[in-house]
Amino acid sequence: MRHPQIAARVFHTPLLAAPAKAAAFIMGLGPRLIGAEAEFEVVGAEATPEASRRARASLLDERLEDEIRGGRRSAYRVRDGIAIIPATGTLVHRGAWLGQSSGETSYEGLSAQIEMARRDGMVRGVGLELDSFGGEVAGCFALADQIRVLREEKPVWAFISDHAFSAGYALASQATRIVMPRTAGAGSIGVICMHADRSEALQAMGVKVTVISAGNHKADGNPYEPLPEAVRADLQAEMEYLRGVFAETVALGRGDRLTVEAALATEARCLTGKEAVDAGLADEIANPREAFEAFADEVNGRALTRPQTPTAKGGSPMSGPTTETTTPTAATPPAATTPTPAPAPDAAAPTATAPAPAGPAAEDPKARIAAILKSPEAEGREELAQSFAFNSDMPSAEAIKHLAAAPKSDAAAPASLSATIDAEATELDAPAPDAGASAAPSIAERAAKRHGAK
Repeated sequence: MRHPQIAARVFHTPLLAAPAKAAAFIMGLGPRLIGAEAEFEVVGAEATPEASRRARASLLDERLEDEIRGGRRSAYRVRDGIAIIPATGTLVHRGAWLGQSSGETSYEGLSAQIEMARRDGMVRGVGLELDSFGGEVAGCFALADQIRVLREEKPVWAFISDHAFSAGYALASQATRIVMPRTAGAGSIGVICMHADRSEALQAMGVKVTVISAGNHKADGNPYEPLPEAVRADLQAEMEYLRGVFAETVALGRGDRLTVEAALATEARCLTGKEAVDAGLADEIANPREAFEAFADEVNGRALTRPQTPTAKGGSPMSGPTTETTTPTAATPPAATTPTPAPAPDAAAPTATAPAPAGPAAEDPKARIAAILKSPEAEGREELAQSFAFNSDMPSAEAIKHLAAAPKSDAAAPASLSATIDAEATELDAPAPDAGASAAPSIAERAAKRHGAK
């Protein structure tokens, strides 16, 4: 175990980590790092570097992205047009791999996945799966900005499976919507830093370390002497500055739901369930898998017909049984519709005998599906064509236009990215607990049910 490298990432370094994680780290690994039992006070957690042989990511080198585009590497799972990107464990800078490795997730790896999801024509939305106590400051806010840019092009929902604290919450806060189960936690909008004073331990060992430096602040915070009050004050000021940056980043993502002042007023508390929703840290309490299905309905322009778990705050797509049709995203243009009879006379709504509003006539569902799947543009883009045909109500002409603009699959690569995914299974990926033993309906069966085909 490389103790010096671990210590360099923990001590005298600002971290976005929940206090409990910092305490657990010091109590567990502290004696190995400093050679004695550790006593500590908060003034700030864990981030262990590990060489990885997995797919490498870099902020400046796009070779990994090129490999993903060419089908030589898998970036993420795609389910119903939604890219599922987990951000779990400790979040680290310069980890430079895709997915989780030894309990850590790399900011660079997440950045590569998010950029690929933004460019991927088959991806109509992104689901961030959060389960993290936090991590390093370095790299966190740049990634948060990247997520906020992504959501301007495609909807991004954050699903908190258990914890989204500190750096984990910084990422979640940039999503279009945050969903969490009633026992999950969010928050810890603060910064933590730790200093190890080894002077007494070294003195007891008969070792005297002389620090020779040039520049009045070059040796600030070194572990071979007690922390001077002036240096402590400087570190405290740095923590307060970074906490302000954290709160501003959260406010940019949450808007009126959680302002800078409100974020600072939490005083870095970790809130659970309804308490987190009431504070503006999240939007609703719901089972993540059920919420994911609602998200899939939304991005694919389908009506929400399944009963959902009520939210803890206000109405939402998850509030009770509904037949409301969600607003299609930019990736799924609205299909032509005809008015339905209103339950009672209403001047603002068409009646059963009222003339249909002007607009293009609705296509016969079977003819629309056949037109999309049999079009020349579908060749080499079969999975995208099936998604347009069966998972949306997009007019055939519009779908064919999108197919023509999408790149064809690499002949030497697998038919689709999702066909060769080797990433870890995720909570959002697994079958719902109430799925039962029966197999899920096929695409053809779902299409027949949706369009009333016999």
